[in-house]
Amino acid sequence: MSNHAVAKRYASALFQLAKEKHDLKKVNEELQSVKTVVETTPELVQFLNHPKITVKQKQALVQESFKGLSDISVNALLLLIDRKRTDIIVPMVNKYKELAYEEQDMAEALVYSTKPLSEKEQNHIAKVFAKRAKKSKLEVINIVDPKLIGGIKIRIGDRIYDGTVKAQLDKLERNLTAGTR
Repeated sequence: MSNHAVAKRYASALFQLAKEKHDLKKVNEELQSVKTVVETTPELVQFLNHPKITVKQKQALVQESFKGLSDISVNALLLLIDRKRTDIIVPMVNKYKELAYEEQDMAEALVYSTKPLSEKEQNHIAKVFAKRAKKSKLEVINIVDPKLIGGIKIRIGDRIYDGTVKAQLDKLERNLTAGTR
């Protein structure tokens, strides 16, 4: 079974448990923190994957490092260590987030802009594009990309709304070159 399928199974089980405990949002926030730690700390990944370090030592480190998290989140990590599946932590967290957002009728919107957007601008984008995405709420994540020249580009799932100056210039270039043939 591929890592993606395994991550999906663990995420589904974790999702069901969090849903029963009415902790979808809290567990999602905790897992996002875990994902950030795993992605930014290669030493932790090396430690968790090292064959000479015992499962008990790995679990002790995780319990100590993440003791502020809920039992649901910590136990999920301990289970992954016990089953030697630490390689699927990030894909599992991503799938869990997807399931939790779907349950809450939410989506994540990556908004690329040349400068940081104000809270008011982010709220306006969330309101307008939530309707287009057929969701009740959007979580806006602003990514500053100075290469855009101007405008914004929004990615919601696999849909992209590109209102950047760069996209308009590219379109103009395509139209001009197509017309000269």
